[in-house]
Amino acid sequence: MCIPPGITVTETKGLALRLLKPIYRLRQSGRLWYQKLWEILHDVLGMKRCEVDQALFYRIEGESVMIIVTHVNDLTLVGTTMKEIRKIKAGLRSRLTILDLGEINWIIGWAITLDREARTLSISQTSYITASLQRYGFEDIRHLSTPMDPNIKLSVSQSPQTPEEIAAMKNKPYREAVGALMYASLGTCPDIVYAVRILSKFNKKPGLVHWNTLKRVYAYLAGTRDLKLTFGAHQANLTGYADADGSMHEDRKAISGCAYLIDGTAMSWSSKRQEIIALSTAEAEYMAATHTTKEALWLRSLINEIFEKFSRPITLFGDNQSAIALPKDHQYHARTKNIDIRFHFIRWIVEEGKIKLVYCPTDKMVADTLTKALLSAKVKHFVCALGLSKD
Repeated sequence: MCIPPGITVTETKGLALRLLKPIYRLRQSGRLWYQKLWEILHDVLGMKRCEVDQALFYRIEGESVMIIVTHVNDLTLVGTTMKEIRKIKAGLRSRLTILDLGEINWIIGWAITLDREARTLSISQTSYITASLQRYGFEDIRHLSTPMDPNIKLSVSQSPQTPEEIAAMKNKPYREAVGALMYASLGTCPDIVYAVRILSKFNKKPGLVHWNTLKRVYAYLAGTRDLKLTFGAHQANLTGYADADGSMHEDRKAISGCAYLIDGTAMSWSSKRQEIIALSTAEAEYMAATHTTKEALWLRSLINEIFEKFSRPITLFGDNQSAIALPKDHQYHARTKNIDIRFHFIRWIVEEGKIKLVYCPTDKMVADTLTKALLSAKVKHFVCALGLSKD
């Protein structure tokens, strides 16, 4: 650190200032703030820290449940009674200077809508998407019904090669625009996850084809910015979907798609390139199921710790009969000898009764939209299946 301008502490060279309090942007500041917050929540308010997500704190006393979700210094309080919530706020106020914003309606760029009569909670990023469209000059872009054209295949060979192509891309904010899309895809837009994953592969040296594909995603978001994820509208169990696209990409590595729905609405999803090359569709689907199972175990542990204990396995849907048959009874197949032993992890999870693999037809496979670009009719179908709606 340098001594702030205008302050004369000492004229002696070789001396340094010792920082007594953390300030923003230092590497240890976030850690020290978390330690201070945990000290207050644990010692003063009697909260416990969740073992599987250390940004979540809770306290259970009889039928009373109090949960605090933290995002740096933004705290969201959820409780069974207002009395408990006020008690927590008073405890925080006794140790910290806090700003009480009342009932939640906005957090980290997400709009939160509560409908107490219908007993639903909706999450959307309409304002964030609108601001992103304006930031990159896409506010007047023509709306499109799909985030990606299924007929266009992106590759490294489409990166700029000539001086003219390099000059054309020089002032294009490609990386920044992809980053803005990434935040939307992590928040409330699972329908663009696959497109963002593909576009982010070309951050180092994007070409005009990549830029035009990026604009298409924004054109799609411009027409779907009002979609919300609404929880509580339906009564359903926690269910998972696992899918893989095969080896359609130039590196021959399949894409694993994973989605978990609760009350018929997506609450966890991912699109991830598999680490090794699968030798068959069944093998790719089997590895996708194993990847999805890891998320199921995390969700199961989270719910078990804070809410009620799981008494039945989580249903995991797959659209490949061979991949569903492989984990059952530790069956041996000569054509699966090459599968790495770590991917057989799913066999023990099925045997322990923590998940149950069930066949699902491809046209109802929600995770399909996380593994490939689809036509307009299928995009709309899976948008509804993921629980996205304007109501």
